[in-house]
Amino acid sequence: MANTTLRRWFVVHKWASLICTLFLLVVCVTGLPILFTEQIFDTFGDDDDPPYEVLPPGTSNANLDVFVAKARAMYPRHIVTNVDPDDDEPAVLVSMAPSWQALRDDRNHPDHRSAHWIKFDARTAKVVKQSRPADMPRSRRWIDLVLSTAIALHINLFAGLPGALFLGLMGLLFVASLISGTVLYGRFIKRLPFGAIRRNRASRLTWLDLHNLLGAATLVWALVVGFTGFVNELQTPLFGLWRITDVRQILKPYAALPVVSQEHLSSVQAAFDTAAKAAPGNVVTGLSFPGSEFGSPVHYLLWTHGASPLRGRLFTPVLVDARTGELTGTYPMPWYLRFLEISRPLHFGDYGGMPLKVLWALLDLVVIAVLVSGVVLWAGKRKIATDARLRALGYELDDTTEHASLPHVASEAAR
Repeated sequence: MANTTLRRWFVVHKWASLICTLFLLVVCVTGLPILFTEQIFDTFGDDDDPPYEVLPPGTSNANLDVFVAKARAMYPRHIVTNVDPDDDEPAVLVSMAPSWQALRDDRNHPDHRSAHWIKFDARTAKVVKQSRPADMPRSRRWIDLVLSTAIALHINLFAGLPGALFLGLMGLLFVASLISGTVLYGRFIKRLPFGAIRRNRASRLTWLDLHNLLGAATLVWALVVGFTGFVNELQTPLFGLWRITDVRQILKPYAALPVVSQEHLSSVQAAFDTAAKAAPGNVVTGLSFPGSEFGSPVHYLLWTHGASPLRGRLFTPVLVDARTGELTGTYPMPWYLRFLEISRPLHFGDYGGMPLKVLWALLDLVVIAVLVSGVVLWAGKRKIATDARLRALGYELDDTTEHASLPHVASEAAR
């Protein structure tokens, strides 16, 4: 490797790493509680949920129209926005709000949301629990505050779309630092055993060897998580692109129509059944009423996904005319959104149960150690010129042949 090439790779590695390190530390630290969100809520969440009624095995669920009717009877001045069967419990969640406009007005005020929900037993249609409506005082639990803070920092640094795009850029710099570090380390270990730790030399060299070893050990995982993190940060513009292209064309014939009154809607249960037939092999996960942000003023929007672990990330929306109950169509997402959805489980490690979550957490801790050790290495020799730093890191530059070789570290570099 020519000296000039070596210097360039070193400069790329140094500055790409330094620029993104602080933000990656924030992302790595906040990623740990996000990995175990379900377990944290199970441990520290509400403990006053009444147990579900014990019923004979095979008891069928109640008709979904019953849940909608009960919710509207409880809050006659509110509209129903969503009906979502629970995947893990025998429950159905009915979401409500004073109006669609109230939801849009409160979009940027998560602490004063107009939306509220009612959880029903899916079999008996009895109310299990409900949140507080907008006109009732509400308080946030400490665990909600901790997790919401971690999620906001992890996704966008409390800066919305600009923050998300900035973190996406940091993800690309992280990938660049990994690639450049691999090139440097590949040259570095050419005459040393892989994973060698030189404990009998200067402490700086021990830090360097640990930095290199941990980085090499987590290289593939870090590349995958770094790149999928970049992809995930693009979700807002990618969904926006989908809305102004495919969705706009699909809904164009209905865009000028008024939102149909909820007094004159067809059966919700029938819409679920229609969507299940329209997307065979898929599971219907939820329904949005006419007027929703992604939907139509006259359609139920139903979301379906595959039943397998991989296809479970691939969503297919279905439109059912809420006036007649007839199927309008199924609309598979474009390739870039399908790629985005597949990247999520690779980033968060949430498709392999607790063992995979633990593995992801351990690898996350190792990457934190790599980042910290990199800062230590930089801080120790931050005023040294590039060539001197390369020699201090174990490279001997041959100025005659303009090639870099790797003999034993010189005593001057060790000092």
